[in-house]
Amino acid sequence: MVSRVIPVDDFDLVIFGGTGDLARRKILPGLFRRFCAGQMPADARIIGAARSEMDSDGFRTLVRDAIIEFGGDDLSSRPELPDFLLQLHYVTTDARGDGGWKELAAQMRSGVVRAFYLSVGPGLFADIAERLTSFGLADAASRIVVEKPFGRDLETARALNHDLAKHFDESQIYRIDHYLGKETVQNLMAVRFGNILFEPLWNSQYIDHIQITVAETVGVGGRGGYYDKSGAMRDMVQNHLMQLLCLIAMEPPSKFDPDAVRDEKLKVIRALDDVETHHIVRGQYSAHGDMSSYRQDVENERSFTESFIALKLQLSNWRWAGTPFYLRTGKRMKARSSEITVVFKDPPHSIFGDEGGQHHNELSIQLQPNEGMTLDVTIKEPGPGGMRLVDVPLDMTFADALGPEADDVPDAYERLIMDVIRGNQTLFMRGDEVEAAWSWTDPLIEKWQARSDVPKPYDIGSNGPEDALMLMHRDGRRWRDIKG
Repeated sequence: MVSRVIPVDDFDLVIFGGTGDLARRKILPGLFRRFCAGQMPADARIIGAARSEMDSDGFRTLVRDAIIEFGGDDLSSRPELPDFLLQLHYVTTDARGDGGWKELAAQMRSGVVRAFYLSVGPGLFADIAERLTSFGLADAASRIVVEKPFGRDLETARALNHDLAKHFDESQIYRIDHYLGKETVQNLMAVRFGNILFEPLWNSQYIDHIQITVAETVGVGGRGGYYDKSGAMRDMVQNHLMQLLCLIAMEPPSKFDPDAVRDEKLKVIRALDDVETHHIVRGQYSAHGDMSSYRQDVENERSFTESFIALKLQLSNWRWAGTPFYLRTGKRMKARSSEITVVFKDPPHSIFGDEGGQHHNELSIQLQPNEGMTLDVTIKEPGPGGMRLVDVPLDMTFADALGPEADDVPDAYERLIMDVIRGNQTLFMRGDEVEAAWSWTDPLIEKWQARSDVPKPYDIGSNGPEDALMLMHRDGRRWRDIKG
């Protein structure tokens, strides 16, 4: 299998926050991978913009060091690195003042795609958007990329949408969620809508339930101040898990077109029922050995913010009525794993006696750490002595299916940035989609805040609080074990 690399048009990409952690870890090494793959034009420009005082040579040194530190041995030793560094420029820029903007405008070329990546906090979105237009950097064909968090509730999300809409049309705004750039997430659409095998079964008549798990082994780290004001619900469920839910549950769009796809995702969010209080489990990780507790990590011994959340959701529409969706995400858990599992119902009648009801067809979509899909099917266990059934996986792990080419599959940020340059918004959130997600999320948060609900403690390295296990046990179901 040979992957095709389709070059993009010539572009000027300005990265605001170009010296920051996200730029160094993901954005700039990802752009170098695209350069090595031959996807970037030889004349493309990448311009760093930040408050830090440095010149272009200093920025090139910073980027070279970032590629060595975060790009891995294979990337840092590539012979293309000197040529890539020549495409980098830097302008010291004051996001809230006038300093550097004229110099930045002088760097921009006419006749090429102009894209502006705001790798900064949302508090700077409006200031930068206003200056991009007032100093003449942006035109009607420019694209602006904004990172999450896109608001912390419906009110702030609406305010951000309003601020951006003053200067940019919705067709120019790219709200990035890196989960949607993962190869397996996109493959989910191909599996659903490109195979007659699955689509007839993709409904409540044949699917018992669906699980979505995003588990992390790390704690809040240096994000304690931000995280304690957000929690797992705002930080993960409202965006990442909501997007995965939409792709699993959406109707087939009329065509593979950005607005057609996003129209169907929006319908899913609007079909979500209110969640009953007993269908929500919140947790905080406890101290263990020399590992500190959540409250110690955020330096707030009275914190009621959740580092774990599990929910049982229902959709009120024709396709999914009666089929529950179970979502969970947390920090300091057993393993790092992001997985969607579709559990199909049992056959209506079993001819195998006691073996009946003990085996299920399960489609598991692994997003990280090893991207791929497996479909568990029931077969006869080999050997004499009667009909004994066993579940075996049909495995499509990318590393096995693609061989050495698996290492060349672009990561999420690489793919999404190239989509920005192409002007393809399919994998980016639309403004009304973001607001709809907050409209559903806000009442849930208000419920537990009104009760002064205290999160349940859970052990570091576990599957989460016991109450989360009971959430499914009450329904006669079980979470899949979290495996790395």
